Amino acid sequence: MNTSTPSLQNDCAYTLVSEQEIASICDRLAAEITETYKDSNRRLVMVVILKGSMPFAAELMKRLSLPLELEFMKVSSYGAGTKSLGEIKVHVDLKRDDLMDLDLLVVEDIIDSGRTLFRLTELLKNRNAHSVRTCTLLDKPSRREVDFVPDFCGRVIPDEFVVGFGLDYNEMYRNLPFVGVLKREVYEK
Repeated sequence: MNTSTPSLQNDCAYTLVSEQEIASICDRLAAEITETYKDSNRRLVMVVILKGSMPFAAELMKRLSLPLELEFMKVSSYGAGTKSLGEIKVHVDLKRDDLMDLDLLVVEDIIDSGRTLFRLTELLKNRNAHSVRTCTLLDKPSRREVDFVPDFCGRVIPDEFVVGFGLDYNEMYRNLPFVGVLKREVYEK
């Protein structure tokens, strides 16, 4: 498969969230986050969930006027396919001794079943973080398997398999500058 961007774009049935809409979403979310944390006397730490959230977190971070620290975690609930494994695996952990003094903002690219963020937020709360909130670019509440609602949500989307702007299928398509719906024939091979 040719991995050039035009070829990757051809694998999308259509664009679901354009570059311009992503920018607008990031502007809105940054304003909401700033309003929420502006009077906090705790240090704000943006916890970026690798790999897919990286582009979203970078755009969001540029728009935040609050002092913040940056940490990364790598967790997964998907294998090499489109179905959730139903459990969370922590591959890169947040190892800090000062969690009780921190406001954590977990940044995710998409919430599907909700299992990953539900379990991850519970883990961080159990480690006595002062506060744990979540921010997602995209949300698919129609696929929810647990009772989980993000604190900050960019856009609710339909139950489609999406790629681009960090979202992948088998590690491909992350570099698309928009979010597109992947053609079924690509992932049902």
